[in-house]
Amino acid sequence: MFNKEQFIQDCKTAITDGQPAIREVVTKALSDRSGIISELGKPQHAGIFPLHQSSDLTIINFAWAPYMSLMPHNHQMFAVIGIYSGREDNILWRKTKSQTHNSIEAAGAQSLGVGDVATFGRDIIHSVSNPIAKMTCAIHVYGGDFFEPEEPRSGWDHETLVEKPWDVERVKKLFQEADTRSRIT
Repeated sequence: MFNKEQFIQDCKTAITDGQPAIREVVTKALSDRSGIISELGKPQHAGIFPLHQSSDLTIINFAWAPYMSLMPHNHQMFAVIGIYSGREDNILWRKTKSQTHNSIEAAGAQSLGVGDVATFGRDIIHSVSNPIAKMTCAIHVYGGDFFEPEEPRSGWDHETLVEKPWDVERVKKLFQEADTRSRIT
């Protein structure tokens, strides 16, 4: 049965072997999705719920509001994402240069459903959408400090695709706003 403290310890042990080892830990955890929900609780609100944070490892339980979308962003560290309820669609982006600014263009997509695990390298830029009418929940494991990364992170404006400094507090607010909208409709 999934145990949060054991999962954190398994990730701490696996981080020295990098992303493939973390992927194995997340894949094993997802084999007990009902145990994850039992242990972490069924989220009552969309949000970013840290389970562990250190300089080399961050584990977050993400709860995406129905139809929520998050702007393109990078992590500056690897990520392993495991979906335990709902669906998460990712658009993968690559940098481009125009005469006036740095921008991005779509380079691919990846749709994740219950039980799926995705790995993203440290240089990946992606945007995330929950395309369904219910909450999507996922465990994200990062090879670094998600909240205070060693290298500055970026986000790209949804409409203009212009790069801006990443603001995690703004992102937390976006989760709150999406949660509020989902409760009004």
